[in-house]
Amino acid sequence: MPLMPGAEPYRHDGGQTGVLLCHGFTGSPQSLRPWAEYLAERGLTVSLPLLPGHGTRWQDLRVTGWQDWYAEVDRELRALRERCSRVFVFGLSMGGALTIHLAAEHGPAISGIVLVNPSVRADSGRLRLVPVARHFVPSVKGIANDIAKEGSVELGYDRTPLHAVHSLSRFWRIVQADLPKVTQPVLLFNSRVDHVVHPANGDLVERRIGSADLTRTILERSYHVVPLDHDAERVFRASHEFVRRLASGPDGEVEVASGGA
Repeated sequence: MPLMPGAEPYRHDGGQTGVLLCHGFTGSPQSLRPWAEYLAERGLTVSLPLLPGHGTRWQDLRVTGWQDWYAEVDRELRALRERCSRVFVFGLSMGGALTIHLAAEHGPAISGIVLVNPSVRADSGRLRLVPVARHFVPSVKGIANDIAKEGSVELGYDRTPLHAVHSLSRFWRIVQADLPKVTQPVLLFNSRVDHVVHPANGDLVERRIGSADLTRTILERSYHVVPLDHDAERVFRASHEFVRRLASGPDGEVEVASGGA
């Protein structure tokens, strides 16, 4: 199937510090493109892949699962590690869950992570019905485009396939078990009002994650898709400063561009 216009992956070859960005469930790289471009303009090497089953039609997502989505970001991370001396991983929503699993699996090979409204647990009792319902109900209403900013639009599916939801729910259990293993520095952002992922997900992350260097920020002006919403610039600046702080070598040299902060 052809890609939706705007759903293309994005890559930028910059300096020796790299950032992998992971988009959310039923979304596409479009939701994180402004963030990726912001980092690229400041000299970082950036990779923003398209997850399997995304960016085309919801029926394509129906035949994929968390192992496929994770394999894609794992490949991109390994490629960045070959190119860069330091690598960071940022994720939105399910992309945050993928980020946590990467951090747990790759350990010190990842220098730090940034999570925006990460999805790590079930927020509705109706999900208990999914293992059976998925065999009779192919899809339900989509979750894309939860944005407070007028005129800002997320490119995502208008339907959510239940087979993929079932796989995601299984992945959440793995990610929850991963949290104590994550010891890298963490920036965690949660929207006060989020109609897709309840802020209790952030509470769980904050409570269980193994990192001793965690900063959590509550965003008052944005809904779920923060990189396209009112607080986007705030998150972009904070994530860039996070990278600059942690990418400083023992001699004080920072391996990212210094302009544009």
